[in-house]
Amino acid sequence: MKKTVALILIAAASSLSCNRGASTTSTSKPTVALVLKTLNHPFFVDMRRGAQEAADRLGVTLQVQAAEREIDVEKQMQIVENMIQTGIQALCITPSGSREIVSALVKAKDANIPIIVVDTRVDAKAAADAGVRTETFVGSDNYEGGKLAGEYLVKASGGKAHVGILEGIPGHETGDSRLRGFRDAVKGSPGITVVASQPANWERDQGFNVFQNMLQAHADIDSVFGCSDLMALGAIEAIAAAGKTGKIRVVGFDALDDAKKAIAAGTMEASVAQFPAEMGRAAVESAVKVIRGETVPPDIKVKLELVTRDNVK
Repeated sequence: MKKTVALILIAAASSLSCNRGASTTSTSKPTVALVLKTLNHPFFVDMRRGAQEAADRLGVTLQVQAAEREIDVEKQMQIVENMIQTGIQALCITPSGSREIVSALVKAKDANIPIIVVDTRVDAKAAADAGVRTETFVGSDNYEGGKLAGEYLVKASGGKAHVGILEGIPGHETGDSRLRGFRDAVKGSPGITVVASQPANWERDQGFNVFQNMLQAHADIDSVFGCSDLMALGAIEAIAAAGKTGKIRVVGFDALDDAKKAIAAGTMEASVAQFPAEMGRAAVESAVKVIRGETVPPDIKVKLELVTRDNVK
């Protein structure tokens, strides 16, 4: 009987020892979630690349998911909720909807998962009302980027232009800030008139369709500002279809590879460069610091740069 009890105690101790070892191993490599707006856009592909490089260097597991389209807020909310269930230690997110995403972030808060916001800010009032606290915001200043684009147009046009604007998704902080910055930059030039301003929802085909309609309604348009390069590239296609290549000044935002090629070719004049890979890297680095109990600044700014034909190479 005593031998049987001893064997049971030895087995139990062995089991506990094995379990402790398994637990240590499973928690030694934390998992960080990166939820993007989409992976069908070069900007977010670059962001993912920067995030993965940081994750590999810091020894964390990175889980990346995104909806098919940037405007699919509901799908992004589902992704966040599913990620929470997998036991992630931190959440990095580029919100598809600044206000809408808050209800999903509440669930992250309730699960004690720190939140790092990237590129697009969460609506401050909606977050405060819901009791959601974010650790930091990583991104460039979209308002200042819009100002850079507007200031360039004022200088390049000599202060005289009839402008069509392709907006992002109305109510989304990223596009709204870029639009506000651009308008503030040109409003002091009485010779610059914004003759049309419409959403094209960040998409190239919508940029083509919306700007084609603008040209038909306003034949005097000689400049266009696209709040993203994809929309600006769509506008370039509409300009070509109308036989006006070289007659309409195009300014974009993001400095994607296709936009740089267009600048080099002379079909686009300028684009505001962000550095999404740097955003991804800084987001994962911040997440790891928070997991380790370190403090991070409330804002981590990533630089902006105007790309023109003079510096595109």
